[in-house]
Amino acid sequence: MGYQEVYQSWQNDPEGFWMAQAEAIDWVEKPTKALHSDNAPLYEWFADAKVNTCWNAVDRHVEAGRGDQTAIIYDSPVTHTKREISYFELRNRVASLAGALRAKGVEKGDRVIIYMPMIPEALEAMLACARIGAVHSVVFGGFAANELAVRIDDAKPKAIIAASCGIEPGRVVHYKPLLDGAIDLAQHKPDFCVVFQREQEVAQLIEGRDYNWHGFQYGVEPAECVPVEGNHPAYILYTSGTTGQPKGVLRPTAGHLVALNWTMKNLYNVEPGEVFWAASDVGWVVGHSYICYGPLITGNTTIVFEGKPVGTPDAGTFWRIISEYKVRSFFTAPTAFRAVRREDPTGEFIGKYDLSHLRAVYLAGERADPATIEWAQEKLNVPIIDHWWQTETGWAIAANPLGIEELPVKLGSPSVPMPGYDVQILDEAGHPVGPNTLGAIAIKLPLPPGTLPNLWNAEERFKKSYLNTFPGFYETGDAGMKDEDGYLYIMARTDDVINVAGHRLSTGGMEEVLASHPDVAECAVIGVADELKGQLPLGFLCLNSGSGRDHADVVKECVKLVREKIGPVAAFKLAVVVDRLPKTRSGKILRATMVKIADGQEFKMPATIDDPVILDEIAVALKTLGYPAA
Repeated sequence: MGYQEVYQSWQNDPEGFWMAQAEAIDWVEKPTKALHSDNAPLYEWFADAKVNTCWNAVDRHVEAGRGDQTAIIYDSPVTHTKREISYFELRNRVASLAGALRAKGVEKGDRVIIYMPMIPEALEAMLACARIGAVHSVVFGGFAANELAVRIDDAKPKAIIAASCGIEPGRVVHYKPLLDGAIDLAQHKPDFCVVFQREQEVAQLIEGRDYNWHGFQYGVEPAECVPVEGNHPAYILYTSGTTGQPKGVLRPTAGHLVALNWTMKNLYNVEPGEVFWAASDVGWVVGHSYICYGPLITGNTTIVFEGKPVGTPDAGTFWRIISEYKVRSFFTAPTAFRAVRREDPTGEFIGKYDLSHLRAVYLAGERADPATIEWAQEKLNVPIIDHWWQTETGWAIAANPLGIEELPVKLGSPSVPMPGYDVQILDEAGHPVGPNTLGAIAIKLPLPPGTLPNLWNAEERFKKSYLNTFPGFYETGDAGMKDEDGYLYIMARTDDVINVAGHRLSTGGMEEVLASHPDVAECAVIGVADELKGQLPLGFLCLNSGSGRDHADVVKECVKLVREKIGPVAAFKLAVVVDRLPKTRSGKILRATMVKIADGQEFKMPATIDDPVILDEIAVALKTLGYPAA
């Protein structure tokens, strides 16, 4: 069956489609039906089943005689460490940690916060929680104490599992003082903390509250897998909320298992035993779905990489790992590729490695600009697949499903909706618009299995954030359009659609044009307040290393390019060259913060910012253009 037939089979019989996919999971008690809609618009999938995620991700592969297969490859250029953990070893390690948590009183439904860097123990902590039915909430390692405290107060964890430190190129990030500071600030206090002591820094433990990772497990009975209900939360993952109060996205156990299992073959085209690599962090949704759970559920080998795309040690790190471990499918963010391209525009490093095992590269996390995709297509000579999803959905809304059929790639589009997602483009009144018309992207309810059924302890906020704007639909918060072939184009966050003299324009469309300039490695466009036109677009340009061009000339050419490609209606006249763009640690550009600086408004320092100094550099660049105007 091709993509159209598969999508059609879901549309014709959603219940039957998902019940068939559920056959691939080991159930303690099988679901009697797929969708539970008694509480619509809050839907649940496989709610009456009994199942355990850890069993499906670890134990069943051992039971099936594949215990000697490598489950996790750990490759850390920052600590010069490499090691492999088999499924058999992983089961024993996870059962031991789970047994120690249980012995200290952690039970089904209790929350555990995990605050760790990219080390295999982070995955072991997640799986140990899943084993005993505890609900984990991974907080990105090195997050500021205040942000961690907010999450402690919201999740109310019985325990926190942390590491002594994280390692960034050239510096050690001290986790323990941040953890202590967060517990001091939080109203809620955990019963205990478990600290994995790394060689690079041994942290001071607090007597009676903190336990050493190894000592904590000594002499403890390993835990068996505890069956949980299908709608039991597997985890809470906090995503930044517009109010500054993070939103706790809930992930239900059964739907998560069924959906992720379906994607590994159909989307990423990997078979059990093959190596799948998502170069992300366990603190983000990609790390949850495709470093930890997805690959392990289907019996792949997953890679835990502690390093950066460039500088650990060079722009060839990705290719070294793909070559060394025979990676079949590789998943990263467009930002990472732009960093590699900026350092190595000719792809010199790519030629040094044997990439013959690589079948495809997947990009997600923000819009993949055509210039980056074209560069990667040309240099790597494999399909470069842009796909689109959100923390809330946990897996792809739109993609090119290589395991079903390789569809033609259209640059700038993450291709087509996946089964389970009825994606529609709506105008401000909630009516569907025709092809090639910009509108709000919404998904007809119910959302498919594995997506969020609610927010943690915040049902009203869930409805307000996602369901109330367009009744009967989930509001994605993204703006875009569909073409006549049903391909989706994500043009901007709804907030990034700017209104220039009454014309609604996508900043993403302008960024696409700017990125096509041969000297531009990366760019961002924001809308700044303008008395006459309401808003005007303003571009920030980062140039390729070794470009050597006069900045004023590049700006002139970029302004001309936007005029030619989008037209005078865009009123694009302002652009400035900067060394770097302010980003979150996951690589998203902080456009909303840049807008506030340009408009002279107060702003809260984003918790996830990679390097706050960049905002000062942006402010200086804006001043050269006369912003803020006051």
